Amino acid sequence: MMKFLKYLSVLSTLAMIGVLVGGALVTKTESGMGCGANWPFCYGTWSVEMFIELSHRVVSSTAGILVLLLSIISWRKIGHIRETKFLAFISIFFLVAQGLIGAAAVLWPQSDFVLALHFGISLISFAAVLLLTLLIFEVDHKFDADSLIVSSSFRKHFIWLTIYIMIVVYSGALVRHIDSSLACPSWPFCNASQPLSFDYHLGQWVQMGHRLLAGIAFIWTWVLFYKIRKHYRNSRVMYYGWGIATLFITIQVILGGLVIFTKANLMIALLHALFITLFFGLLCYFLLLSNRSIKR
Repeated sequence: MMKFLKYLSVLSTLAMIGVLVGGALVTKTESGMGCGANWPFCYGTWSVEMFIELSHRVVSSTAGILVLLLSIISWRKIGHIRETKFLAFISIFFLVAQGLIGAAAVLWPQSDFVLALHFGISLISFAAVLLLTLLIFEVDHKFDADSLIVSSSFRKHFIWLTIYIMIVVYSGALVRHIDSSLACPSWPFCNASQPLSFDYHLGQWVQMGHRLLAGIAFIWTWVLFYKIRKHYRNSRVMYYGWGIATLFITIQVILGGLVIFTKANLMIALLHALFITLFFGLLCYFLLLSNRSIKR
């Protein structure tokens, strides 16, 4: 049964990545109404937008079934691990929540500011599924994370950075929903010829606000990396784990610039959504380690 649970956890994690990237694809291609004002069924004239929206619904439904199975079996088989039941509940709860928000967006017109919540809610569900997967594969034991003591200072950093990243994610989703990815023709400034000009319209304010928030997250992550290298150089899970997280956010920032330089190339934009997903999932693992450290 544990072998099946491992396969199921990997499939569920991949399916959740598909949900998140697929949702970004729906937004970027403006395919949200590809099936008309219908949910869960799909009606209308066959088109690329219909195919994208319908595919996203199929992937989301498949992910829902996989995550439900994962939660039930994990509850039964590894329920003795203290985080399991909480993560199982969170993964299902937020997956259902994002599905309902998606349905509401189709059936009843919603504000872009409300729709931007969709990606963040899916992200929480993904993080819970990823953490369940790591527990199932006993990653903690393999990297001696069980004996790790995370200092109070680092615990606070991880907690506040997680909350802050959710704000960054929301701002990025809002950029997509109000179609302001190319509101600023230059990078990192909105207008390279007038870098100190702040005569922006709404789309440019949202775009530049997102860049500022992302830049702070990038610097914060690198500062933490140098601190971890100093204090946890001999801890593989801390040093190498945060090194990977730092790599993810660095790639994320580079991709953000490439979105502008490539005129919002679709593949670059989807990779941009993928790497913030991976970064957030890894960040939540450090939250789990921090929580365990408190209870020792």
